[in-house]
Amino acid sequence: MKSLFISLSLFMLLSLQSVHAANLGYEEIASPAQQPENRSTVEVTEYFWFGCPHCYAFEPSINNWDETKAEGVTLVREAPPLNNSWLPQSQAFYAAEIMGVSDIIFEPLFAAIHKGNRRLRKPKHLVKFVGELGVDMELFEKTMNSFAVDVRIKRSLNQARATGITGVPTVVIDGKYKTSGSIAGSHENAIRVIDALSRQQLNIRNQK
Repeated sequence: MKSLFISLSLFMLLSLQSVHAANLGYEEIASPAQQPENRSTVEVTEYFWFGCPHCYAFEPSINNWDETKAEGVTLVREAPPLNNSWLPQSQAFYAAEIMGVSDIIFEPLFAAIHKGNRRLRKPKHLVKFVGELGVDMELFEKTMNSFAVDVRIKRSLNQARATGITGVPTVVIDGKYKTSGSIAGSHENAIRVIDALSRQQLNIRNQK
């Protein structure tokens, strides 16, 4: 009976903590990612998909925050294909990173899909699009289908699954917390959560 009482008390405590976190606009990750002890920076990871209208709507907010974030905080983007139909655009994202042309491709691709109403879901259409931006089409197509891109896609999927991400955009702070517009109530609230938690984690690291 005593063990049952302890188990019920622990369950209630964890439930209350979960509700409290949700009310603050974030969720604690059940199995937080192990961070290198010698890393002084705090990593904020945005999980997104080019074809997601919510991701496109969130970009101005996360970009503005990126320009004013605390020193020692790093924004990283990941594009895991949570749905098989997302794969070509995920390949395009990682190919652009490997080739060093993300700055050329990232915003124009988002805008072409959501403002220009271009579907751009097939590899051949994506390759043609980057060619319009002056990127070497042959090299880009080769990179999209490369082992290096495949490795990055598998890694991003593993990360997303480990943190319990089922939809985008979702932002993970230092591998321990996650938030989104739906969790926080709005994009603006999500940004406030991201900023507060990233600064909190940065202070913790600086005190070690």
